Amino acid sequence: SLRLFTPGRYSSLPGMRFPGRPGSYPGKDDVAEYLVKYARKFNFPMHLGVKVSRLFKQGDRFHIHTSKGMYYAKQVVVATGGFYHPRIPDFATELNSRIHQLHSSEYRTASQIRTGPVLVVGAGQSGAEIALDMARKHQVWLSGRDNGEEPVVRGTLSGHLLTPIFVFVATKILHVGNPLGRKVRKHFFYPPKGIPRAGGTKKLLQASPVQWVGRTTGTKDGYPVLEDGKVVKANTVIWCTGFQTDYRWIDLPIFGRYGYPKHRRGVVSAYPGLYFIGLPFQWSLSSSLILGVGRDARYITRQIASLHREIKNGKTIETTLAGIT
Repeated sequence: SLRLFTPGRYSSLPGMRFPGRPGSYPGKDDVAEYLVKYARKFNFPMHLGVKVSRLFKQGDRFHIHTSKGMYYAKQVVVATGGFYHPRIPDFATELNSRIHQLHSSEYRTASQIRTGPVLVVGAGQSGAEIALDMARKHQVWLSGRDNGEEPVVRGTLSGHLLTPIFVFVATKILHVGNPLGRKVRKHFFYPPKGIPRAGGTKKLLQASPVQWVGRTTGTKDGYPVLEDGKVVKANTVIWCTGFQTDYRWIDLPIFGRYGYPKHRRGVVSAYPGLYFIGLPFQWSLSSSLILGVGRDARYITRQIASLHREIKNGKTIETTLAGIT
């Protein structure tokens, strides 16, 4: 049931249009199929099922430890994004062992959930959509603060008219090159805060059997406890508490206060040849969305090509970096 925030016309990667009606909102299966076809079309030399356990630099080369052996490179792009490690509260370990727990990243369909009441922790987009999906067969509590919604409602005339404006603002105005963009970046991501839901979601929740309650703050006698002290006797707890960075595998002193790398548009100046892509607000509000990754990728590839030419011509990496802006 999970869908993108943006219509198909704004969900394409460079060189291949997203299939289907331009105004439709692709589901998770549509996106997965698109990515598979994209990789096949361009015949990327992908090595799937390989875990990278360590990245460090020795001399003029990066060393990459993987489950399939060592790799060496003059330049490395870290494309894991900023939202890939599930974030679950520490008190989750205090819940009764009979309570089934899972993170939103593990949720597929309501059929995988055992019978009985369900507590969905986290009232963002994933939490709201999972709660609505579960409410057809279960008693459901949705726990969390209201982070608001986008003004655009999917599938409506106003949504059709306002979406291009939202896209323009997210890509052309709210970027780190101007004071307003930097202010928004700091507010939403440093430290990370809840992201507004898709427009119209709150009305769907209000019209459903889902009970929206306060934040879950701890446990009592093995059960979740809300901020008002109420104990929730749930058989299942689904943690829709988001994701966090986990760069412990990168053995380089490049990270700041909130765990993100210190960079400029994805370029790590402290270690020439190291780049990141897909970070929250890497350049603009759209950087962590499909619609914004193409522009960031073009910038990174230009830096890669420039540095490659300098290395090939025998110049030092340090000299090359001075020309990167």
